[in-house]
Amino acid sequence: MVQRVAVIGAGPSGLTSVKACLDEGMEPTCFESSDDMGGLWKFKEVSEPNRASIYRSLTINIWKEMMCYSDFPIPADYPNYMHHSKILKYFRLYAEHFKLLPYIRFQTSVKRVTQRPDFSRTGQWEVVTENKDGLEEKHVFDAVICCSGHFNYPNLPLKDFPGIETFEGKFFHSWDYKGPEDMHGKRVVVIGIGNSGGDIAVEGSRVAEQVYLSTRSGAWVIRQVSDNGLPVDRFNTRFVHVMFRLLPMSVLNWLGEKKLNAMYDHAMYGLKPKHRLFSQIPVINDDLPFKILSGSVLIKPNVKEIRGSTVVFNDGSAAENVDLIVFATGYNYDFPYLPNNVMYKSGHRVGLYKHVFPPVLEHPTLAIVGFIHSDGAIMPQAEMQARFVTRVFKGHKKLPSSQAMIKAVEKDTKNIERNYVVSRLTPLQVDFVEYMDDLAKDINVRPSLLWLFLTDFPLFRRVFWGPVTAYQYRLMGPGKWDGARRAIFTQFDRMYQPLRARQLGPHESSTAGRLIKWSLMIMAGGSAVYYIQVHNPTILPTLMSKLHQQTV
Repeated sequence: MVQRVAVIGAGPSGLTSVKACLDEGMEPTCFESSDDMGGLWKFKEVSEPNRASIYRSLTINIWKEMMCYSDFPIPADYPNYMHHSKILKYFRLYAEHFKLLPYIRFQTSVKRVTQRPDFSRTGQWEVVTENKDGLEEKHVFDAVICCSGHFNYPNLPLKDFPGIETFEGKFFHSWDYKGPEDMHGKRVVVIGIGNSGGDIAVEGSRVAEQVYLSTRSGAWVIRQVSDNGLPVDRFNTRFVHVMFRLLPMSVLNWLGEKKLNAMYDHAMYGLKPKHRLFSQIPVINDDLPFKILSGSVLIKPNVKEIRGSTVVFNDGSAAENVDLIVFATGYNYDFPYLPNNVMYKSGHRVGLYKHVFPPVLEHPTLAIVGFIHSDGAIMPQAEMQARFVTRVFKGHKKLPSSQAMIKAVEKDTKNIERNYVVSRLTPLQVDFVEYMDDLAKDINVRPSLLWLFLTDFPLFRRVFWGPVTAYQYRLMGPGKWDGARRAIFTQFDRMYQPLRARQLGPHESSTAGRLIKWSLMIMAGGSAVYYIQVHNPTILPTLMSKLHQQTV
């Protein structure tokens, strides 16, 4: 029976893993190599080797209601999109509220994690740690949860850029970027159009003479501020998810691309990528289109070669007198403290069952939490993974055989490669709602839409028609939270509160607007019932029978 658990890392994944262990009555010990919690979100003026690093101005691109933990809403007065300093404050509040700090050993690095000689009988692990004074210590744990992240090892592919050794200016990876101070009056080339590359190009363009943003394949760019000024995440609803199940992907891509091009024509702006909209996570940047329109940022194709201070692009054009090159070229992933034989390779990725458990171990006492890439925030996904892991550790959930897990991993790999654009650096992508629901089903916490429709229609409306916030996974089952229903009903109050710095008079909706809203909700309810009936024909009669018994 698992009792003592080692948690590696006190970032967002590590914190929620410690809490999940405590919720299941286990004894966690969290080893954190730095002097503070927060992981990626702990800003430092100087990047530290083998640790994630962020820049001074970084603001998260996920709405606060979609990024918080399921039983601890972010304070109502916090902004909808938070600066990294606010996110760190939220983590501190979370750790203090659930009394997690006594279980964290700061400035303690994990050097090695190995199976004990009697692993086949006990499933135990030996963990070797090193404190700030260089002293090593050995520990024995019943299980280990790895939460060390995947933005620790910058990918700097200099061999792919002929002539880089002749470059007369300065170059570095975005991992080292802290602010635009070195860009004043300079000519800058940013290579890579992910979220970091876009942010750095925009921020640098405010002080640089000229910024060139080089992209190999282009990108779809969406805004955080969406229709009616609402956070774009607000529209990630179960109704939309049902539509994704019912409509062909080609139709959904066409509709989404048409919507984005109505805001700014991606072909005209030089952004249009080779892939379709839903084949890769888009770049989220409200400022980039204007910077392109104003000429502050020039979009260029991939770099062909570098000649001294001249950067030549694949189309034959060139940027001359370049002073600075920023490589926003992604990250490599690694777990240097784990033995190679515990990992299973599948395609470009580390093959993990449910993206959590190595499928080749005799005992499921090693888990990877937070090693996921999706269209949602890491916090609720890591939390769901941690809840799943601890249920497995305690024996409440039994995993399939090793052969069955490997088969499932290979099936996942094929699905990912079929539905998304993957590579060595981006080998993994999942749909946020689908993945959360899949894990939630395994631990019996997925909300039953039909049951809510029949027993609590006001809540059903908000669960189905509203954003898929993590509170939904605390409505029922193990870990049920009495405040979940209220958190769902008040999530828009928390959205509006920080915007009410200037009070205005009351606003009443029109009768026509109310009629349209009710018509859409009726359509949504009908779609949900139809979807459930098609995929699980036995659920409706079963629930009706239970409801009848309760009534009697």
